[in-house]
Amino acid sequence: MQETSVAAADGPILAFDTPLAIVGGGAVDQALLVELDQRGVALVGADGGGDTIGAAGLVPKAIIGDLDSLVDRMAWERRTQVIHLPEQITTDFQKALYSTKAPVTLALGMTGKRLDHTLAALSAVLQYAPKRRLLLVDEVDVALAVVGPIVFGADQRERVSIHPLQPIRFERSHGLFYPMDGLTLEPGGLIGTSNEGVGGRVEILPSDRTPWLLILRRERLWDLIEASQSAAWA
Repeated sequence: MQETSVAAADGPILAFDTPLAIVGGGAVDQALLVELDQRGVALVGADGGGDTIGAAGLVPKAIIGDLDSLVDRMAWERRTQVIHLPEQITTDFQKALYSTKAPVTLALGMTGKRLDHTLAALSAVLQYAPKRRLLLVDEVDVALAVVGPIVFGADQRERVSIHPLQPIRFERSHGLFYPMDGLTLEPGGLIGTSNEGVGGRVEILPSDRTPWLLILRRERLWDLIEASQSAAWA
């Protein structure tokens, strides 16, 4: 394979029909990477995230970024597509987002290790959530960026956290221990950490299409992928 050098993106370079996992250099469970690969999820490294995928014994479909963190760039060029985006206006996660297209996109290794990287990842999620279905995955949780209403199932007393990325008002909810009816959540104000399911169907209806995060334990990853695919946004 050869390197592709791009100064700026005019549109997606790579399009996937399957779910996509963009892998960064933060904390990543290698067993989860293997599971994703076995389930047919396309793996793409965001710069040094390519080495993270390699450490799990896997080969990414591509490596995208400014390539300042990739350990052995020439070796990877012989194994997969390496897309060099030298611009310094965006993060490697953003570069991977604007260079790809997929029905659902997971982001691993974008949180943990460095707080500034975590905050940058949240900023990217806010930017891209209206355009594509995004899930942030770490060692404990999975956070789905939601635009509009969503319906899913939750066990009794299961933790269901709702986090506002911007001020957002919720019209109503069903199936939560603490109802969301008429509440406005906002960073620096009221937030929805550690709500709980009452058992069964959960419905959350915001008043507009402001992006927000639905956070469940990581074991619910495939459930949230399914819920995101059945939702009406993007």
